[in-house]
Amino acid sequence: MRFLIVSILVAVVVAAATAVNVTYDHRALVIDGKRRVLVSGSIHYPRSTPDMWPGLIQKSKDGGLDVIETYVFWNLHEPVKNQYDFEGRKDLVKFVKLVGDAGLYVHLRIGPYICAEWNYGGFPLWLHFIPGIVLRTDNEPFKAEMKQFTAKIVGMMKDENLYAFQGGPIILSQIENEYGDIDSSYGSAAKSYIKWAASMATSLDTGVPWVMCQQRDAPDPIIDTCNGFYCDGYKPNAANKPTMWTENWTGWFLSFGGAVPYRPVEDIAFAVARFYQRGGTFQNYYMYHGGTNFGRSTGGPFIATSYDYDAPLDEYGAPRQPKWGHLKDLHKAIKLCEDALVATDPTTTSLGQNLEASVYKTSSTCATFLANIDTQNDKNVNFNGNSYCLPAWSVSILSDCKNVVFNTAKINSMATIKRFVATSVRDELSESKAISSDWSYVSEPVGISSNDAFNRPGLVEQINTTADQSDYLWYSISTNIKGDEPFLHDGFQTTLHVKSLGHVLHLFINGQLEGSAIGNAGRPSFTKDISVVLKPGKNKLDLLSLTVGLQNSGAFFDQTGAGITGPVELEGLTNGSTVDLSSQRWTYQIGLKGESLGLDNGGSSLWVSGSPTSQPLTWYKTNFDAPSGDNPIAIDFTGLGKGEAWVNGQSIGRYWPSYIAPTSGCSACSYKGSYSSTKCLKNCGKPSQKLYHVPRSWLKPSGNILVLFEEIGGDPTQISFKTQELESLCSQVSESHLFPMEAWSQDNSTRKSKSTPKPRISLECPHPNQFISSIKFASFGTPQGKCGSFSHGYCRSTNALEILQKACIGSRTCNIEVSSAKFGDPCIGVVKSLAVEASCA
Repeated sequence: MRFLIVSILVAVVVAAATAVNVTYDHRALVIDGKRRVLVSGSIHYPRSTPDMWPGLIQKSKDGGLDVIETYVFWNLHEPVKNQYDFEGRKDLVKFVKLVGDAGLYVHLRIGPYICAEWNYGGFPLWLHFIPGIVLRTDNEPFKAEMKQFTAKIVGMMKDENLYAFQGGPIILSQIENEYGDIDSSYGSAAKSYIKWAASMATSLDTGVPWVMCQQRDAPDPIIDTCNGFYCDGYKPNAANKPTMWTENWTGWFLSFGGAVPYRPVEDIAFAVARFYQRGGTFQNYYMYHGGTNFGRSTGGPFIATSYDYDAPLDEYGAPRQPKWGHLKDLHKAIKLCEDALVATDPTTTSLGQNLEASVYKTSSTCATFLANIDTQNDKNVNFNGNSYCLPAWSVSILSDCKNVVFNTAKINSMATIKRFVATSVRDELSESKAISSDWSYVSEPVGISSNDAFNRPGLVEQINTTADQSDYLWYSISTNIKGDEPFLHDGFQTTLHVKSLGHVLHLFINGQLEGSAIGNAGRPSFTKDISVVLKPGKNKLDLLSLTVGLQNSGAFFDQTGAGITGPVELEGLTNGSTVDLSSQRWTYQIGLKGESLGLDNGGSSLWVSGSPTSQPLTWYKTNFDAPSGDNPIAIDFTGLGKGEAWVNGQSIGRYWPSYIAPTSGCSACSYKGSYSSTKCLKNCGKPSQKLYHVPRSWLKPSGNILVLFEEIGGDPTQISFKTQELESLCSQVSESHLFPMEAWSQDNSTRKSKSTPKPRISLECPHPNQFISSIKFASFGTPQGKCGSFSHGYCRSTNALEILQKACIGSRTCNIEVSSAKFGDPCIGVVKSLAVEASCA
């Protein structure tokens, strides 16, 4: 008995020692009585795989994050009412525990509306069919379901001791999401709904603060927070609440049919520094790792399968350089200032036009932010008797109110160039095959083929009909044509006029594909005139309507429809006569025959050897061996049109390489000046996405099965597996750059060495078993260009290449001082730079 009592006491003591109390005041979150400056990053657990989670979390920690933020995906966890799924990529508990095991905190954004470019905004579609329900307002049926799911998640977290007061990593939770952007559309019911949501959330006794983002009227004690590209001017709605930034958009999402957005890291760093400069203490990158929209999880509509988001960690989990490294240096600089930031409020003064100084000072600590918000001109300023050069659109951080430890516009971090290399090149050496040349196929029937087909007079709306169980809905009708019909022209040619709410339409006349129509991300609905040829007698018209993800945002977004709602008309080309088919009796089929047969897992005896090309509505299957090594894998879908792909029965998502981005809009982009989602674009005139992630954990060494469903026709033999390979490491640092962050002491914000260090370039191969194998380019003087296209300038030293080769080749890391003392002075009186490009092996 005594041993039992002692054991219980020990357990209680250990639990109490690890439990944390989380509150807040006007300056910051307060953890165990101490104000904290926190850097957070979003990683969505279902957009990667469980085997990727530890690496993503560790790279986030290495990059200087304190917190991992994630949404909770209601439709993923409760696809059928009261039937829950938390397995595999849906294992929320495992993800939260892994974050805690790494020594990081968690912000759990339960929502349960999440937006997130996720199908239906994260809501399960069965909500739509509950009688009398209206989503996201003061509606009893909706509130009952929202409360049940929120309580379910909170209960799971409590059962696993994952809240901070239990010794777990969760220090924040979120209820609702960006409702303030659209609440005016819901009238007075919006205010009562928000009050109810706040009361419901706090009644769950999580022991941690709750937030509402973009909700200026968030009731106490809920903290209202900011989302956007910039949040440095945000102030919460009560004087006792801290300034928090829940979504700092590190790039933007990709849409099928659009160019690829990106956001320069200098602008992100500027926005973050300005936020902390002006009193913020919690900032979250949305996204820190974007990942992949596997399966049919994309929203939009027209959101692409890649959710890379130009995040610091790319879609495949690798650091995107120099973005990851530059932000890592920024986080170190912010942490050097933490004692000052939490001790007092800032005092901000003007140093001139577009120039500001914000000082955090007490008797024992001091930190200063100097900002130049001019979009064009560098400025020299005097502050506390010292002169500082501030590049345009930049912030300098002085962790001791004197010495500059970081400037947002000056990048010391190395850059990398990565390429996806066809595995066939590697496999010739390793004697293993990638995609087999042996294909088999099954032709999907055109039109109605299911015993579950049904008839209706008139046209039906698609989402109400399919309940999103499939992207596909067949609309079929037969019509008899007499040879002397007045609408026929040039024999039997006429026009079919179709109006659809979207998103894609394929028209088949008598079993032949006659035309297609597609919407786009900005306008999913369309009207299309398709020239068709009819024959005398009976003609069969089969219209295949497709969704490409359901609407995920906006007021009453759940009421946005899809499919062919009409009119559908045969229009004459001679005397203007029209035959309206809209109100006639149509036959409908939900989904494809191949879906009902389970062809996506490669089963069935229907497969026929061969790979017919340019044939629409075709299922393809082949076997393949996993590419060698451990580098990330993608399939290049060049040669195909549109469809979905499965690897060993798991969907890697929709593919659409035939949807080409506009040819214009990808002009040169400067980091200076306010960013918007269309400011910086690349990949114009090319497929929006041609590479699709295949997680290695889904593969066996050999005997893997790849299944494709191709809608519009293509050649599957042209696709290829590719692996992500590092092509080059680069760095370009000038004599005017700051010296490395590593030169500063974390404890006292002073230099570790009394001597004045010089700027340095640093190169590091990403994998422990790699080493620098060659120096492709080295120049000290006035080099031009960027990583991958450096060239010598008008002056250069003659020994740079030799020095770099001697110092770097054969080592995993390389660190070189940038100075004339090291390389000589090829042009006296000129500020010189060192540019280096290297490769790893």
